[in-house]
Amino acid sequence: MKNIEQKILNLLKAAKEASLKLGNISARDKDRAISAMASELLKNTGYILSENAKDVALANKAGISEALVDRLTLTQKRIKEMADSLKQVAALKDPVGKILRQWKRPNELIIKKVSVPIGVIGIIYESRPNVTSDCAGLSLKSGNACVLRGGSEAINSNIAIHKVIAKCLEKFGIPKAAITMIDVADRSLVEFLLKQDSLIDVIIPRGGESLIRYVAENSLIPVIKHYKGVCHLYVDKDADIEMALDIMLNAKVQRPGVCNAIEKMLVHKRIAHKFLPKAAGVLDDKGVELRGCSETLKILKGIKKAAEKDWYEEYLDLILAIKVVNGADEAIAHINKYGSRHSDAIVTKNKLTAERFLKEVDSACVYHNASTRFTDGYQFGMGAEIGISTDKIHARGPMALEELCTYKYIILGSGQLRT
Repeated sequence: MKNIEQKILNLLKAAKEASLKLGNISARDKDRAISAMASELLKNTGYILSENAKDVALANKAGISEALVDRLTLTQKRIKEMADSLKQVAALKDPVGKILRQWKRPNELIIKKVSVPIGVIGIIYESRPNVTSDCAGLSLKSGNACVLRGGSEAINSNIAIHKVIAKCLEKFGIPKAAITMIDVADRSLVEFLLKQDSLIDVIIPRGGESLIRYVAENSLIPVIKHYKGVCHLYVDKDADIEMALDIMLNAKVQRPGVCNAIEKMLVHKRIAHKFLPKAAGVLDDKGVELRGCSETLKILKGIKKAAEKDWYEEYLDLILAIKVVNGADEAIAHINKYGSRHSDAIVTKNKLTAERFLKEVDSACVYHNASTRFTDGYQFGMGAEIGISTDKIHARGPMALEELCTYKYIILGSGQLRT
């Protein structure tokens, strides 16, 4: 174990050195490197898919749920999306060195608030191999070195992706350690990693609730939490029924194993008898298990009764908990109590109700007449995201280039002395 810890320390020291050198890399060279990474992903699609197939086979053998296997699985389409994401990141404006504010004091001092990279970003993640390339591209573009530690369930996929993209760096004068992969799957080493506060500037955990809680409780390094996605859809009494059904189906079924899929649906009591049977019909066709409150059970016979813990739970599966509510006030209160401050949506034609929902729901992303599945850096035009932050300090929602920068003050004088 000591040898492995020393190996990790050496990797972190190299990443720290790389982060200090990234400030001298031009925006053009960063963009060329990221574009090259995208090209290499496409050229090596066959190799990446073959390595991913090993992880998928082990996951199926272990009996992991279909939705979680879907998170793990790569396809040609998904690898193309990974490459497209990198291309979009390369095309974005460089966030480093932007003057956020500038002013002159009465003593003629000029003060500038300027965006700068955070430094070394540690990313601890599970399941989704695309996180490897997304985080690498965003970190490089924002002038940060990244240290990637993926989960054991995707170890072959992550190593393959890292191998493909890391070879693009040195030809553009970028240290290879700028994108560092810790390829040791032993989870006990995560605790060791979390104590290296002199070498890592921030930790971003992406994965299940247990991982995020573990990181937050054991880290000496500041943590930006990308917490679970207990996302809600509220169908108001003034909703367009067909629109609500379409949004519900997209938000629950398209990819149920991701954090921006809805886990709960709240329905206004005035339309519950009309809406819920239609909703149950289309959801049943997709194999969705329904759990409901006592009022829902009066309308939908034979479904499972929702327990108190259901309102807090992130299923990441084809399960949906339903509650009939008296109106927007109860819906907002329910979301603020049981939600995870991730993404929540209302379907209504009433503008005033929508405005109140958008204002009062305490979540990173709130939607009116749209699916929560759009909470995504690529969909927001950010190229990609490191994750969806449910914290409120510094970064909230999709965390992309701007959120990967902090700032410094640059003060220009002409001999001023404080009296």
